[in-house]
Amino acid sequence: MELQNITSVSEFLLLGLSVDPEIQPLLFVLFLSMYLVTVLGNLLIMLTISSDSHLHTPMYFFLFNLSLTDIGFTSTTVPKMVMDIHTHRGVISYSGCLIQLSFFNLFGCLESLILTVMAYDRFVAICHPLHYTVIMNPRMCGLLVLLSFIISLLDSQLHCLMVSQLIFCSVVEIPHFFCDPPQLFKLACSDTSTNNTLMYFIGTVFAGIPVSLILFSYTRIVSSILRVPSSGGKYKAFSTCGSHLSGVCLFYGTGMGVYLSSAYSHSPKKSAVASVMYTLVAPMLNPFIYSLRNRDIKAALGRIPRRKPPS
Repeated sequence: MELQNITSVSEFLLLGLSVDPEIQPLLFVLFLSMYLVTVLGNLLIMLTISSDSHLHTPMYFFLFNLSLTDIGFTSTTVPKMVMDIHTHRGVISYSGCLIQLSFFNLFGCLESLILTVMAYDRFVAICHPLHYTVIMNPRMCGLLVLLSFIISLLDSQLHCLMVSQLIFCSVVEIPHFFCDPPQLFKLACSDTSTNNTLMYFIGTVFAGIPVSLILFSYTRIVSSILRVPSSGGKYKAFSTCGSHLSGVCLFYGTGMGVYLSSAYSHSPKKSAVASVMYTLVAPMLNPFIYSLRNRDIKAALGRIPRRKPPS
């Protein structure tokens, strides 16, 4: 089989989730509906936080950025997938593939880091309540989000650099609905052992450290809550962490499912289906988690219809 450098490969073919023509209309309606719910739900959270002065606090500032990240994360892959289902043509250019995987890793890593920052915010609020306003000042909140973005940008560029060095066969068919680096490594004709090792090392660093920090924060949080004498105080403290903890479990749970399916499953379709949970279901459920389990958000949503427009 003739080999050629990736720089001469002009396009890739995304095979998607299914080639069955009878399922295509159902998939189109399903994923388009889920995408619209994701975007509208997160936009509603952002609108509520920005328009209500009661929510101008560090916790909701991070939630605003999380919703913005969710929109970017799901918009990186889902619109292309929906368009491919509609047109029955899953072609993506070489440059488009690199751009897609760069933004996918950027927003994925950014969401992980923002969840970590939100865990730190809850740690300071519960374990050091008297110093909360001093520690979590607006400048510190902005620096934490900026640092998260810079680290995520570094992660995305490292993945992009690894893929750009691959050598492929003349025909490249990706058994996925987006340019996923592990799938590209499997399709490369050159030796990818070093790339795989580096990819898992980067994944361990950029995912393992945030998970460790979140676990440490909640270990200290639980320890502090258990020392609260009244049951009402314990419930109030736990309730402020419930939404965030649910979001963390959803994001990392689905992410771990994708990791395990790509590492141990020999079926690319199973990995693609698992990726739907990670890229679409988790961002779609976040607005419901943070609105239905949060009294401040529900109260702010109730005040929106009664708010008078500026004269």
